[in-house]
Amino acid sequence: MAAVLLIDDDVELAGMLADYLRRDGFAVDLAHDGESGVQAALSGNFAIAVLDVMMPGISGIEALRRIRAGSRMPVLMLTARGDDMDRIVGLELGADDYVPKPCLPRELAARLRAILRRSASAPQDNGELAVGPLRLHAAQRRAEWRGQLLELTSTEFNLLEVLARNAGHIVGKDELSAQALGRPLARYDRSIDVHLSSIRQKLGLLDDGRSPIQTVFRQGYQMIPG
Repeated sequence: MAAVLLIDDDVELAGMLADYLRRDGFAVDLAHDGESGVQAALSGNFAIAVLDVMMPGISGIEALRRIRAGSRMPVLMLTARGDDMDRIVGLELGADDYVPKPCLPRELAARLRAILRRSASAPQDNGELAVGPLRLHAAQRRAEWRGQLLELTSTEFNLLEVLARNAGHIVGKDELSAQALGRPLARYDRSIDVHLSSIRQKLGLLDDGRSPIQTVFRQGYQMIPG
């Protein structure tokens, strides 16, 4: 039974979502403001957090920033439908995925399961995967670049692993979304692009000045082999 922290100032909606998630097999605790939500998220008692963007006082974006300063726990953002800016900022700050509000409880449960499944999935092997300066330790879900540990979110690690295992080959966004996010790619969904932009910043450049992750126009992404 996965422990979920639901942070939302809408008491009625949060209660409804919590009731559904509990019936669906999750253990759910609630927080109704950013301050208490951050404190609970950093307690280490939860497998994943659901965080509403629009809250009084400390906003969901600021709460996410504080959570990410001290924890790599998966975070799913609840965003206003059509509000691309909050969505992009949340992803850039390290949110693993988002669900637009109003959302169906069934969709929320499915997204939570997808993130948790990918976070806890067994690696294809227990050895080290090396691609140029990149080293991935799948069993420990640890990544290093030029010998330095990379601070990656769960989704970022998933994406990097998929690209690394297919180094030298183009991987389409549909496939990346299915394997790394555990869901089909929605129309106009920029999640993959934002996550990969963050990964690129963390990796830096190769010795020849190129990014190790190349965009292939209208086809997808490709990691440059060693």
